[in-house]
Order: sequence, then structure tokens, then C-alpha cells
Amino acid sequence: LNSYKPIALLKGSHLETMLPGLLRSPKKIVPVYEKIPTPDGDFLELDWYHKKSSLLAIISHGLEGNSDRAYMKGMAKIFIDNNYDALCWNYRGCGSSLNIKPKLYHSGATYDLDTVVTHAVSKGYEDIILIGFSLGGNLTLKYAGEQGESQGSKIKAVITFSVPLDLSAGCDQLSVAENWMYSKRFIKKLKKKVKLKHRQFPDKIHLNGLAEIKDLRSFDDRYTGPIHGFKGATDYYEKCSALSYLSHITVPTLIVNAKNDPFLPKECYPYELIDSLANITLETPDHGGHVGFMEINKQGYYWSEKRALSFVVEKIATIG
Repeated sequence: LNSYKPIALLKGSHLETMLPGLLRSPKKIVPVYEKIPTPDGDFLELDWYHKKSSLLAIISHGLEGNSDRAYMKGMAKIFIDNNYDALCWNYRGCGSSLNIKPKLYHSGATYDLDTVVTHAVSKGYEDIILIGFSLGGNLTLKYAGEQGESQGSKIKAVITFSVPLDLSAGCDQLSVAENWMYSKRFIKKLKKKVKLKHRQFPDKIHLNGLAEIKDLRSFDDRYTGPIHGFKGATDYYEKCSALSYLSHITVPTLIVNAKNDPFLPKECYPYELIDSLANITLETPDHGGHVGFMEINKQGYYWSEKRALSFVVEKIATIG
């Protein structure tokens, strides 16, 4: 399970990135919707999958994703099939309703993940696994590093895929010519959200220069950074990159970054650092693309889902 083998006719970083989501419709699993308040007077939208278990997998999505994405439901399904409850949550601005505060979401917004974890603990969950994809992987690792020992024995493991561990380098990589299609799509969706927020808060969020923004760094410098209390993109990336938090993680942690991930530069494969950290395993299969890892089998599971479950069973035998 530690080595992903791509489907023969679908090799290539871009095919392995795009096709897994396009070709997949996980067997229908229906969530129970819940809206919970945040400490600052806003709300978060959660999708629960209940098996009446005390074990819970909390799953965090990527940039401009949501709880309904195929990779989210696929991960939820393998865990509920193995007697976990699962919780897929939406970041602010990514759910079905427009949030009521100026804040959107960003790679380091761990206060919202903490709200979700705290809510889950209040429901009686004793063993929690955190799983994150891409931006959600950075968010999850940063959170685990910030928490250290403070969550006690509730969080048992952390599992992440396709993580831009260095946000600055990752942002630049997303903006290279070969990634123009992804970058353009992200920017278009982010601009749409800014326009909605401008209608809510015309005195706080301005549209000056929005039309001229063509890349993610410029967007983060103009909007993401200032809206969330950072000086700009550079300050935001420096303070929120998971790379700075890895050494503080105290639970078994898996990071899987495919070597052919088109979104990840060399800075997102910190072999030397992770070799020095007892709690973290970094796996870098040759293939997989970005949040890809497609596989065809009778169960309908992708390799990433099987790898996540096997890591839990391997490292946390008492709750496997």
C-alpha cells in the first residue's frame, strides 16, 4: 500500500490530477447536515456520516473545494465502511450559504478547524483522525503543530495528501505557464466570492484592482492577506506554511506528496527535515498527480483512501 501504481493509460501529472475527479461518482452516501456557530458570530456547515461510533474522521477539502467533492466523499466512505463516523466540513464561503462575517477562508485558518474539533469532542468522540487534502492538508498540519499536546488523547493521527507545505513556493508553482488552466479557474472562483463579499461589506471589501488580478499571489496580497489580518501575501505565507509547524506535531502523521504533482515545487518534499521528526512519515510516490491516486477495484476505493485507513490501522492499532 505504500507505493501507488497509476492506471497504465492514464499516466501523466495532468491526467492523474484531472481525471480522478471527473470520472468518479462514489457510491451514494447521504450526509446529515449541521450548521454550527463560530466564536466570532459566524457559522460553519458540516456533513456528518454516522455509524454510531466513538471513532471519527474529520476531513478537510482543498482550495475552492467543498464537502461534496468526490475525494471527500470517497474518503468518508472508506472510513464509514470500517466503522468510523466521518465528518466533511466546509470552509467559510464554501458551503451552501453565504457567511455573515467579512472573513472567507485561507490555508492557515485553524481557528475554524478547532471549532469543528471542539464541537466533535463535545459530542463524545474519544478518538479523532484528521485528514486533509491540498490546502486542507496544510491547514490540518498547521493545526496539529499548534495543538501539540493540548488536545490530549482525542486526536490519534493526522493524514494529508498533496500538501503545499511551503505556501509561497507552492503559490509560485501554481502560477507557472503549464498550470495556467488551474490557476485561471481558481482565480475566477475567488474573484466571484470577493464580489459577493463586497455586496455584503462595501465599506470593508473593495473591488479596486480586482479585474487586473491574474495570479494567486496577487489575489492573496490584495485580499486574502489583509482580510484575515496579515500584511499581505508574503506575511500570510510565512505565518501559515505548515513547514514551520511540523516539528511541533506529537501524533502519528502521514504526508503523501506525489513526485509528479503539478502544483508542488521541490520545497514541498522536505526529506531531510522529516527524517529528523519521529512522528511524521513522508511518502512521495512517483505518480498520483494532485489529489489523484485513482484506482479501479470492486470496492470503489482510491489508493489514497486505502492508504489513509491502513496508516490508521498500522499506527493506532487500538482503534483500527
